[in-house]
Amino acid sequence: MTLTGRDGERSDRRRLLVVGAGEAGRSLAREIRDGAFALEPVAFIDDDPDLLGGHVLGLPILGGLEDLVAAAALARAEEILIAIPSATGPVIRRLVLLCRRAGLPFRIAPGIRAIIEGDVHFAQVREVAPEDLLGRETVSFRAGDARALIHGRSVMITGAGGTIGAELCRRVGELEPRELLLLGRGENSLHKISQELASRFPHLRTPVLIADVRDQERLDVFATRHRPELVFHAAAHKHVPLMEENPEEAVFVNVRGTANLIRFARRVGAERFVLISTDKAVAPASVMGATKRVAEMLVAAAGRAGGRTRFMTVRFGNVLGSRGSVVPLFQACIRRGVPLPVTDDRMTRYFMTVKEAVLLVIETMVIGENAATYILEMGDPVSIMDLARNMLALAGYDPENGDLGPGIVSTGLRPGEKLHEALVDTDERLGASRNPLINRALSLRERACDPDGILATLLEPARRGEMSGVRAALAQVLGSPEFPS
Repeated sequence: MTLTGRDGERSDRRRLLVVGAGEAGRSLAREIRDGAFALEPVAFIDDDPDLLGGHVLGLPILGGLEDLVAAAALARAEEILIAIPSATGPVIRRLVLLCRRAGLPFRIAPGIRAIIEGDVHFAQVREVAPEDLLGRETVSFRAGDARALIHGRSVMITGAGGTIGAELCRRVGELEPRELLLLGRGENSLHKISQELASRFPHLRTPVLIADVRDQERLDVFATRHRPELVFHAAAHKHVPLMEENPEEAVFVNVRGTANLIRFARRVGAERFVLISTDKAVAPASVMGATKRVAEMLVAAAGRAGGRTRFMTVRFGNVLGSRGSVVPLFQACIRRGVPLPVTDDRMTRYFMTVKEAVLLVIETMVIGENAATYILEMGDPVSIMDLARNMLALAGYDPENGDLGPGIVSTGLRPGEKLHEALVDTDERLGASRNPLINRALSLRERACDPDGILATLLEPARRGEMSGVRAALAQVLGSPEFPS
């Protein structure tokens, strides 16, 4: 086919090949062509056989998706736009590899959910991210109810310098609280997020409370100075292998720290309290998971005990890009040119973006019933081996044709790790909420919980530094002989 180009084509614009001639691709091509952009659409490719050899918007269809490299050369393209909002992770991964082979920069249009909720615009186009290769889309967020709850009120976020805590600060800040209390013990990370908030929300008060959630006396002091109405408890130890080596610390922070925050919320008369939990709390095989399960039990017991404060838990899996997660680890390995460590080629995990998780956490507080445990809809579990291959593909390597670049190495399961995580325990079933992306865990049997007894059982061996004693105490509290003691 001879490529003739559009009459009046601007020579100062970069020639753009659009992948996908459907509604999204046509809409974007039209906007780019008619707007003041430094790009000029010159051709499409699409797998629809009825379009092959034809024209859309006066531009030729140069082939199917597998013809990307040849089509880019024929069109003399200088950039590529992937505009297939319904594309799955494997399809996007393949397109990324073909773009790399073509040697051209590429960007991607938003996913199908964004298309449904409103017209696609070029401003939404961005670089391909790891979550695109996993086939996940970020959730929509209707801020009206959340704003009604948060606007003009005092909100506390513990662990405010962490990945989830900091994102909570950003999203809550957008809802215009009266003040946002940032509690944590890492002064550098807290300073960083407080500076960011000061720049983005100059009229928002953001007191920084340097404290350890283990320190009840320090929290008691804060209770005389501040009266937060809403509390997001994100502070926790989350690193599984490290907590296997330091089980006492996991008890002090994840269990005692949660108990301390429950007491604090009651003392200040907070209206709502949300504990951020993890899928590792389900049938826990690790100290970290076990201590988070106990934290869930304490929060549910606090809710059942009555009082002004509404206590609830939200449970979800891994967050893409969080500190200590596998994505930044793989990215660092690729930059250094060393093999990507995969513990087992059968391992799977649930993933979502930090923005997605945090928006749903906020919605959970809005809809949350007292003593409830909510589970975020995570989609299907993702193969860690596939994720490693995805990351290599994004970096320009082709795992499908033997070009692994730095490669992948199997390291074996680490202490406390499981091949597969679950979001729902065997003694739970899922119930619906008013948000289809948030489910409620309904217990099939009421588990007795004596908070004071639990704390006494766990803290005694923890204070003495008896690692095996801490494990045995966790197994006793959970009634779980499977938990390694």
